[in-house]
Amino acid sequence: MTSTAAPAPSTTPPPTVDRAGRLIALLVGSAFVVILNETIMSVALPELMREFDVPATTAQWLTTAFLLTMAVVIPVTGFLLVRFPLRRVFIAAMGSFGAGTLLAALAPTFEVLVAARVVQAVGTALMMPLLITTILTIVPAERRGRMMGTISIVISVAPAIGPTISGVVLDQLDWRWMFWLVQPIAVLSLALGAAWVRNVTEPLAVPLDVLSVVLSALAFGGLIYGLSSIGESATGETAVPVWAPLVVGGLALAVFVARQLSLREGALLDLRTFASRTFTIAVLLVAVSMMALFGSLILLPIYLQSVLGLSTLETGLVLLPGGLVMGLLAPFVGRAFDRVGPRPLVAPGATVTSVGLWGMSMFDTGTGAGTVIVVHVVMSIGLALMFTPLLTSALGSLPQHLYSHGSATVSTLQQVAGAAGTALFVTVMTRRSVSEVEGGASVVDATAAGVHAALLYGGVISAVAVLVALLVRQGTAPAGPADAVEPADTAQAAGTPAA
Repeated sequence: MTSTAAPAPSTTPPPTVDRAGRLIALLVGSAFVVILNETIMSVALPELMREFDVPATTAQWLTTAFLLTMAVVIPVTGFLLVRFPLRRVFIAAMGSFGAGTLLAALAPTFEVLVAARVVQAVGTALMMPLLITTILTIVPAERRGRMMGTISIVISVAPAIGPTISGVVLDQLDWRWMFWLVQPIAVLSLALGAAWVRNVTEPLAVPLDVLSVVLSALAFGGLIYGLSSIGESATGETAVPVWAPLVVGGLALAVFVARQLSLREGALLDLRTFASRTFTIAVLLVAVSMMALFGSLILLPIYLQSVLGLSTLETGLVLLPGGLVMGLLAPFVGRAFDRVGPRPLVAPGATVTSVGLWGMSMFDTGTGAGTVIVVHVVMSIGLALMFTPLLTSALGSLPQHLYSHGSATVSTLQQVAGAAGTALFVTVMTRRSVSEVEGGASVVDATAAGVHAALLYGGVISAVAVLVALLVRQGTAPAGPADAVEPADTAQAAGTPAA
């Protein structure tokens, strides 16, 4: 099988400083807009349920279908970024996102709106690995911290402020304006990308292992669908038994991993990235952080509206400071990483995040909105201290030929972790709430008790993350592709029998 080692250096001259900065700014702005749409629908679900006359379990497909599509497409991006020019992948990503956004704004039925979200998700899935791979390729190692700090704004802040933007739009305008306001930005990004984006690597004519694509779709799609259904199962409202997609996804994942290890250089998703201890530990902590972020994002709006009685606009404004803090801190954390490395930032960040989650577990019916803002900001500060160092040290510890596979792996696990965090928090909250209502508690008191129980689980998980954070150390990228694998792997990759 043809090797999918590193894409050869591009024959196109490297971009100048000005052009590189312009390219990165375009990619970051485009990625921010597409990632924003991952959570922008959460506050709009009640209005969409009324307009299209669908129950909550059906309306949830607007989010579930988006996540499922992301889970299926992201593992393929490692191959796409090796096989096709950067410019073509960018145009495909923004073209798909723009088409989906237009279709969503015009959607006459709920089914068309779900289909539009799927088309949007294809573009979203392509953008993050594209952005990360480009930055790792053209930015010197000594400046990656501040650049990855910028990426952290996209990864953490965009999902965090999605509900805020949704609340503001819905307070003044029809839900379709959530898409109409984004459409001109998508069109502008597509036009600028067609003019500015140039290739930084030479594509290789590598083969696509179709079986790996099928296994990947079954594995990650099954796991995310199953995890997303767990919360619904607490009320008995599931189309299929929860265990079915989880079992299918788990079995497919085991076969997928075995297949990738056997294909080696021809793998769809090169798992030799996990040969790096730095990469493995950092990815584990990123997954825990995403569980905390998405779990709290799903619970806090429920708590603020159902327990404290805030409106959608007020809910969005309460969550806004935390998102802004993460965005403001990211560049400073990136510069600090360039000076001191990951450990002095990640360990305190994990501790502060844990303090924030434990503080949230104390919320009750008498908690004021101001207290919620303060505790949410504390957790956001902790996450800001973690995201940039973890992403930079994880991907920076890989050789260049594994950049695209490393970024695809991180993006895939972020989606799975986000779905797992949402499933865990929602399931615990729902089961505890139902139990409280059956015991005679009011709906408000029962919901508060459910939120308390769910965030208590989050606090326990975050405490484990604090211990794991102590294992983080600075990762140094190997000098060449061969250094990324064990000696036996290097021998076999070269065609020489291993000793």
